[in-house]
Amino acid sequence: MIARVVRSGVVEATHDGAVAAVDTRGRVVATSGDIERRFFARSAVKPFQVYNSLRFGGEMAPERVAVAAASHGGDPVHVAYTVGILAEVGLDESALRCPPAWPLSPAAARRVAGAPEPRRLWHNCSGKHAAMLRACVAQGWPLESYVDPEHPLQQANFELIAEVTGEDPGPVGIDGCGVPVFQVSTLGLARGFARFASEPRLRDIWWAMHRFPMLASGLDGADARLARTIDAAAKRGAEGLLGVAIRNQMGLAVKVWDGAARAAGVGMTAALDQLGILTRAAGVQLETIARPAVLGGGAPVGQMESTLDLYR
Repeated sequence: MIARVVRSGVVEATHDGAVAAVDTRGRVVATSGDIERRFFARSAVKPFQVYNSLRFGGEMAPERVAVAAASHGGDPVHVAYTVGILAEVGLDESALRCPPAWPLSPAAARRVAGAPEPRRLWHNCSGKHAAMLRACVAQGWPLESYVDPEHPLQQANFELIAEVTGEDPGPVGIDGCGVPVFQVSTLGLARGFARFASEPRLRDIWWAMHRFPMLASGLDGADARLARTIDAAAKRGAEGLLGVAIRNQMGLAVKVWDGAARAAGVGMTAALDQLGILTRAAGVQLETIARPAVLGGGAPVGQMESTLDLYR
């Protein structure tokens, strides 16, 4: 078990999951739960998808790289960088194949509350899609079918995920944004983040996400908070998924089986603490992730707390 929810002294929910930590030599450092159970990696593998977009499409400014790797909130700054990625290769919003959506950020959603309909640019994956289109323009690949699993870019993404995780990522599914989504295990994802933490070819992406965590996430995401607090880049994924790449040291992955996003942050901070990564000051800064408040009548009446016990 990773976490439990305590309200007014009573445990009202528990969250089971898996945790894996792998060092940069590929050795397993610590585990908890079923680390070989398979699931879809969702947005946690965006750093690797962005690597191929850069490999085939050329370098971008680090701020744009961060937005391309983001599950962003749809804030004006995210939209502006996404528009810039598209405009650089002569494209606009109409080329995107992610579905129209309202911004994830409550502040951004309030800003566009009077809009007649959702937009593709506001989708949290629009930066990734824009970077994919940029690569397709550079390579002369078809634009309309860039989300197809048989497209050359998606085939390259499949091969890269297989390489960094050491696992067969198929059969693929379809992610919420429409691109292929890959199967991994918690152990495989931790292996991938260990490589993300140390491989020179991935360094520019790591630095972009570490330097601009709010572009790569938002103000309050667990991944952004971790990247601001420790020497790491972090990426969350839907359904209770979180990966952390600690520079030149290790990769960690947490998967919560019931999909609770808050529990992933609780499990990750507990794992980092048990592995001796967190200083006392870092622990204080991450308190709201490590022990999110449970509210009653608008006031704290309990908290979500870790029950993680790593096997080392």
